[in-house]
Amino acid sequence: MWPRMNTLQDWLAHCERLHAKNIDLGLDRVKAVAERMALRFGGTVITVAGTNGKGSTCAMLEAILQQAGWRTGVYTSPHLVHFEERCRLQGEIVKADDLVPHFARVEQARGEVSLTYFEFSTLAILSLMAASSLDVAILEVGLGGRLDAVNIIDADCAVITSIALDHMEFLGPDRESIGREKAGVMRAGRPVVVSDPVPPQSVLDHAAQLGADLWRMGRDFNFSGDKQQWNWAGRGRRYSGLAYPALRGANQLVNASGVLAALEALRDRVPVTAQAVRSGLAQVELPGRFQIVPGQPTLVLDVAHNPHSVAALAENLDAMGFYPTTHAVFGAMADKDLGPMLARIGPQVDRWYFTDLPTPRAESAARLLARWQAQETRRDVLATAYQEPLQALQAAIAAADPADRILVFGSFFTVGGVLRDGVPRLHAKHLGP
Repeated sequence: MWPRMNTLQDWLAHCERLHAKNIDLGLDRVKAVAERMALRFGGTVITVAGTNGKGSTCAMLEAILQQAGWRTGVYTSPHLVHFEERCRLQGEIVKADDLVPHFARVEQARGEVSLTYFEFSTLAILSLMAASSLDVAILEVGLGGRLDAVNIIDADCAVITSIALDHMEFLGPDRESIGREKAGVMRAGRPVVVSDPVPPQSVLDHAAQLGADLWRMGRDFNFSGDKQQWNWAGRGRRYSGLAYPALRGANQLVNASGVLAALEALRDRVPVTAQAVRSGLAQVELPGRFQIVPGQPTLVLDVAHNPHSVAALAENLDAMGFYPTTHAVFGAMADKDLGPMLARIGPQVDRWYFTDLPTPRAESAARLLARWQAQETRRDVLATAYQEPLQALQAAIAAADPADRILVFGSFFTVGGVLRDGVPRLHAKHLGP
């Protein structure tokens, strides 16, 4: 019998102690436990894999399907502030107490099987979702696809968003290798939407070998637009004069196009109206994705933490217009390709605030500062190291003028670290009455 665990925090602490590795790819262990739990989904399942854009894709699918009247559940990871953010039922973040019995179910079923924190918690959330009488379950893949715990569930439709270089120690050294891993979420005879405009050949080859129903950007669906509105066309349906998604950033049209393709591919199972599409895209919310917090100075939060997503962030910052000074709070994992990230966004930053993060996987603020110093050529840029994201943000707020811009970006720990401690409160305090 397991030790007495009454709260979600008790169970999460238990999960952290169980397995020697934080990440241990492979489905044998998690599949064995899932089979003992008789884990089954009654409704439609959509799996979302990819390097960037997964969270936005899940949020848009959820918003549109809810507007159409379907009962939705979403699983995403990691979380920004609270673990419970990883699961939403009918648009609401689940309560910690509702998760507890499902952690107990996993513990009871696993016996001597050793599960990682991610595997254990994924099974608990999937158990809660399976028990919630959902019409549609939207499951974000944590890492890769083929060997990720989420892939034990057979999806009725898979979406593969942009594929870029990240987690290379697990997924391979190039886009072709990474694409092959992501392609593992496909199922024979079922639709797979590839919203990356230039997908690796490995993704296309796997779809052909498997006999999946491939929906490819530029062939099976496409979009166009001007500054005011955009249009989408798929195999059997068109939308014209759409308002831009409420999620900011040019890359969101690519994500939204993949979402509409997935919904078109599933129209016989979960039909949605044009009005549901318009309302869902207009109302979708997702913290930490080019999120602009109202007030002065302008505050931008973004979980961009690889070269591809940082390039998109840099383009979005460019489109915001002129700010006298941009202050950047940045913290990241040590295994990230940090040089290209700093180089890409560097020209837009006038003051850096590097921060330590509360995880052993993180690069230290001192080493981030040293890496930046080794490649920075501008003499007028200042940089300092801090022990935590909130301390770095406080320093940025103290130094910034009302007309300036503060950017907080990098790891989920960086953005979550400032959200946890109340960005709006700090911001309002700086604004005065």
